[in-house]
Amino acid sequence: MLTQIKLSGFRSFKEETVFDIYATNYKMLQDVNVKDGILKGLLFIGGNASGKTNSIRAITFLLEMLFKETSIDAAVNSCLFSLGSMKLEYHFSFDETKIVYSFEMDKKGVILKEDLLLNGECFLRRIGKSATTLLSETQNHNDIDETTLFLRSMYFSTKFASVPCLARWMKYLSNSVVFNAAEKKVITFEASNKLVISNYIETNGVEEINNFFNYFGFNQEIAYETKHRLSEFAVADTKSEKYIYLKRNNLDYWMPMALESLGNQTLLNMLPALLHVVSTECMFIVDEFSSAFHNELEELIIRYFMENAERSQIFFVSHSTNLLKSTLLRPDQIYTIDFSHACGSTIKKFSSVHPRESQNFEKIYLSGMVGGVPNYRG
Repeated sequence: MLTQIKLSGFRSFKEETVFDIYATNYKMLQDVNVKDGILKGLLFIGGNASGKTNSIRAITFLLEMLFKETSIDAAVNSCLFSLGSMKLEYHFSFDETKIVYSFEMDKKGVILKEDLLLNGECFLRRIGKSATTLLSETQNHNDIDETTLFLRSMYFSTKFASVPCLARWMKYLSNSVVFNAAEKKVITFEASNKLVISNYIETNGVEEINNFFNYFGFNQEIAYETKHRLSEFAVADTKSEKYIYLKRNNLDYWMPMALESLGNQTLLNMLPALLHVVSTECMFIVDEFSSAFHNELEELIIRYFMENAERSQIFFVSHSTNLLKSTLLRPDQIYTIDFSHACGSTIKKFSSVHPRESQNFEKIYLSGMVGGVPNYRG
């Protein structure tokens, strides 16, 4: 599980910034939101253009650099108002194994440094085009690709077969999912697009999604049919193409997913990813979580994840202050984000003001006590 991110010169984060994902001394939700002393996720909240999305982009950037086939535009991810290089450091913990991985990159995408520590022992060290590693029979490597992470090259050539804890770590990373709720877009880092709603239903059927609807009393169900089941809003039929339909239980017709409400479309696109992440070890990175969801639905999804995910983590961005509840999230799971022209994005952990469990977290936030509240003049 991810335990810490340290970054500087990354997007809107000019100065060194540390996100800590270890649980503090709070006892609330200890058995639900915490696993082995590590938080099952973080919420990033703040004004528009403060850097919330950039916080989770720091995680997505690692996944893209390791698994994405196309090249990454370093200039887009580097801090525009910093002359220095981009530095990112990630800490993970799996049982008794501590993994620290870091790399430094200039604005042109040239990798300057790269390190991998396993329980304090250096397994990979790279400076420029040269690297030493314990991950292959050849320990010294020269003239390596300057824009490709050497860890990526080692993984795809060896799969870390001789180091099981690293193989497990890479599986944890590659199983991870990014979901942009505003765009209803799922991004996976394995070869297939199995979590796209149509592909998911094609492979798994509709039962698991309908069980989710039934358990939480959604009063609706989905079907996947080759022939439309509507009398008025007909969809052109072919013998080979199937469509997703949704039926409210108190109505006698099926609505094509394309004609459903924005909220239902977003939920249906998210559900395969949600069901996936609670059943495996990975990270679920969600941007614009509040898009089109009712407050109660937002809370249901977060609570469902915390109660059902064993070793997965969710990192999500939202503007919904109703999520700031001691019955849903702990104070150490909430980061507020501010932006100043001098320092770029800055963060503050909600637990730094030591709120009591009985206090109203939403009121504390809206008071401006922990930052992250936009100051508009009316």
